[in-house]
Amino acid sequence: MNNIDMIKEKAATAEEMARKVWLAGLGAYGKGYEEVKGRFEALSTDSNKLFDELVVKGQKLETEGKDKVKEVQTKVAEKTEIETRIETVRTKLGFNNTDTDKKIEELSEKIDALTAAVAKLAAKPAVKKA
Repeated sequence: MNNIDMIKEKAATAEEMARKVWLAGLGAYGKGYEEVKGRFEALSTDSNKLFDELVVKGQKLETEGKDKVKEVQTKVAEKTEIETRIETVRTKLGFNNTDTDKKIEELSEKIDALTAAVAKLAAKPAVKKA
């Protein structure tokens, strides 16, 4: 074989090798792309599933929260109604006056005056009518 044929053969071998390197690069890119695509689809599916689970959990918590708020509102309304009734009764009985000490003092004075009047009447001799 002459030099030119050897050079042509070497060039063909180098060209074939370069083509194989190029194809290996494309194959690696394709394989990587497929793996990433597969992982992305799996992540997308998992994230959609997780999102749906979170939505269901959120709906459940929202319902429980609304029920709890209604329960608290009902208890507050009942307590307010009871307290209002108690205040009405206390007012009617005169317990809600802030001048309680003053009233007690006045009542004590009246009792003292009545006691003195009774004592005065008891001390007078009985007058007989003719």
